[in-house]
Amino acid sequence: MMNTKTQFFFLFTLMSLMTACSDNSFKEDKIFAGGIVASKHDLNAGKMLYTEYCMACHGVNGDGKGVAAKGMQVPPRDFTLGLYKFGRVIAGELPHDDDFYKALREGLHGTAMLPWDMTDKQMYQVVQYIKTFAPEAWEGKDKELGQKQMVVTKDPFGKAHKQVALQRGKEVYHVVAQCQACHRAYVSFPELSSLNEIVYGAPLDPEFFDPDTYYSRPQPSQYGYSTLPPDMTWHHVRSAKTVDEIYVRLLSGVGGAAMPSWKDTLSDEDIWAVSHYVRYLMDLKDQPERKILMKKIEDENKKFFNK
Repeated sequence: MMNTKTQFFFLFTLMSLMTACSDNSFKEDKIFAGGIVASKHDLNAGKMLYTEYCMACHGVNGDGKGVAAKGMQVPPRDFTLGLYKFGRVIAGELPHDDDFYKALREGLHGTAMLPWDMTDKQMYQVVQYIKTFAPEAWEGKDKELGQKQMVVTKDPFGKAHKQVALQRGKEVYHVVAQCQACHRAYVSFPELSSLNEIVYGAPLDPEFFDPDTYYSRPQPSQYGYSTLPPDMTWHHVRSAKTVDEIYVRLLSGVGGAAMPSWKDTLSDEDIWAVSHYVRYLMDLKDQPERKILMKKIEDENKKFFNK
């Protein structure tokens, strides 16, 4: 049993919390980007859901500084910035609600963001509340949502021409798009030179060899910290598992990070080819073939530069 003093303290604390919640409750509806009208009832319900499910990581103010955030290698998203990495829109544009729902249902692989068992109504409510952390980005009839990149064109390769896709994907990854500038290379320098000759008609001069090419390097971001592009054969790729999902991510880019949208830079066929190649690399994770590939790269580089 609690003594009188303890009971008084408990009641005082409870009343203070209730008063604080009451003072911060929504008194009117809000209009968000895309013409979405969120009622005050849904915003208040969303706040309660956020407090229960999200606040420990994302913080009271939605700034990613919750009590659990200090122990996380991957920082929780700061919702106050109005930036979102994994929307299915061009990087930097505002995502649609179903982009948020996808993250809530599936989580983000390799992070503390787990799948949440919420109803459609609950997801709608908590997402509308999350938008209130960045009113300048979201609130107002004039705010627009990004153009959806969810329309997946027909895969020009499919299973029948997978090897063709992998070869072209390797060429695009290493030579055309030069993805190894941020991620890492998965071919030796002699092979990289050969790929350059296939694509552009000339081999690479050995003076262009950079040992850092074989490491993922931190890149600047708009989140206040550097981000590390994944080594496809080692790290978790957070927002994509299938070839189709990789295709959408390449079309969209990663909002607030160094990963651009490749929609208007690469042909649709080349984006599909890279998607197949990246999925192949992801399949090497924890497999003996990964060690074989890395040893092959090391041996070929030593042989080439020691000849």
